[in-house]
Amino acid sequence: MVDLLVTGGAGFIGTNFVRYWADRHPHDRITVLDSLTYAGKAANLDGLDQVRLVRGDIRDTRLVCELLATGIDTVVHFAAETHVDRSIGDPDIFLDVNVQGTHSLLKAARQTWIDDGDGRPHRFHHISTDEVYGSLGPDDPPFTETTPYAPNSPYSASKAASNHLVRAYHRTYGLQTSVTVCSNNYGPFQFADKLIPLCLINCLTGKPFGIYGDGMNVRDWLHVDDHCRGIELALLGGRSGETYNLGGDAALPNLAVIDLICNGVDRAFRADPSLAGRFPQAFAARGQRSATLKTYVADRPGHDRRYAVDTGKIGAELGFRPRCAFEDGLERTIAWYLENESWWRPAPGS
Repeated sequence: MVDLLVTGGAGFIGTNFVRYWADRHPHDRITVLDSLTYAGKAANLDGLDQVRLVRGDIRDTRLVCELLATGIDTVVHFAAETHVDRSIGDPDIFLDVNVQGTHSLLKAARQTWIDDGDGRPHRFHHISTDEVYGSLGPDDPPFTETTPYAPNSPYSASKAASNHLVRAYHRTYGLQTSVTVCSNNYGPFQFADKLIPLCLINCLTGKPFGIYGDGMNVRDWLHVDDHCRGIELALLGGRSGETYNLGGDAALPNLAVIDLICNGVDRAFRADPSLAGRFPQAFAARGQRSATLKTYVADRPGHDRRYAVDTGKIGAELGFRPRCAFEDGLERTIAWYLENESWWRPAPGS
């Protein structure tokens, strides 16, 4: 039996992980710590009786110590500011939350589990991003766990710094830690400032969406269910002090992803005529191609050209392989957003 504290557990990946873990480990206790900012919703956890939601800040070290002292032996740390564009406009909050916040959690874990602890097994698991490795050229091999960090945005720099802190607390203080470095996630409950939900929702509401540069920046896409399974493997079988890359083996240019979304929306409207009544502003409701909404805008500063991760280590040690093919996962994602309009549609008057 595991007693978990999940930070950011009301956000996109955190919500999916909490639901995944609750389904597969029904006797474990889960405490979610989330500040419920723009990307986190308490309603995401509705129906999960074994989950306790605490609204609070990871930078509140005293609060985290109090939570850990209730018997929690595992921290799964998702909470972070994650949007690159936001980090370019306001880097301070990224350094504060991602670096200082992670350090606050590490201090609380050290105090509770080591300084004041009884020697029981514990695990501090940190979720990171392939953006810490920088950008690949067209013929470069994928990132491995030993690739030197070369972050190119304030966001990725803040995540690289937090990774280093986790490593340091393991090496210096003996904290039992692990890190997973994931590629781009997609799936249900993702806030609409990221590529796939933004493009999808704009298709449904008839709003143009901008494509940075030539649209040929390449990302590897990992369905959030595969990500959750990889974290589970790392928690239950991963070696303390280790880092594991998690990718979806689905490297595609952004433009190709956008075209797949547009085509998927068009197919959905052809298959279900009632969608035209629900989404009358959609181009597909009038028999027009959603791809007409594509516009090209100036590239953002420091835009990494290509990411790809080598998952050989977690595959060899823990048996991880992505199970969800991208086109299947994207179809499921489109269906979820169509079925859960009330989740993403702003409330009247908001």
